Amino acid sequence: MLSQASGELSFQTRRQGFTDVTQPLSTWLTEHGAGEGLLTLLLRHTSASLVIQENADGDVLLDLGDALDGIAPQDGRYRHGAEGPDDMPAHIRSALTSPTLSIPVSGGRMALGMWQAVYIAEHRTMPHKRRLAVHFLGELTP
Repeated sequence: MLSQASGELSFQTRRQGFTDVTQPLSTWLTEHGAGEGLLTLLLRHTSASLVIQENADGDVLLDLGDALDGIAPQDGRYRHGAEGPDDMPAHIRSALTSPTLSIPVSGGRMALGMWQAVYIAEHRTMPHKRRLAVHFLGELTP
């Protein structure tokens, strides 16, 4: 029988870059008794996003950040600037990645690959409190 659990987790980012949220998500699944199913995530912001990326070599995240800087530089000529020079590039980077992820869950664990982790990609230069809506649909054990 399908059941569901939902909630919200909050994370403090340090600055532009990537915050690993894999362990808190795993803990949330365990606390809710997740078995087999699907975990859906929505980052409730337009200037940050979610990515699944390598967790073994930190240079991957640095290179990814550099690539996003090249695509949407802060020194670009943007119309929108009311929230600072880093805001419009953050919106572009978020549009290129995604605020949502769907991750299969098997045996109560996210079915990520060996070298994968879930990250919040902070696209603004300053720290922010980010809210992540979480929803599990599948088998729940008491």
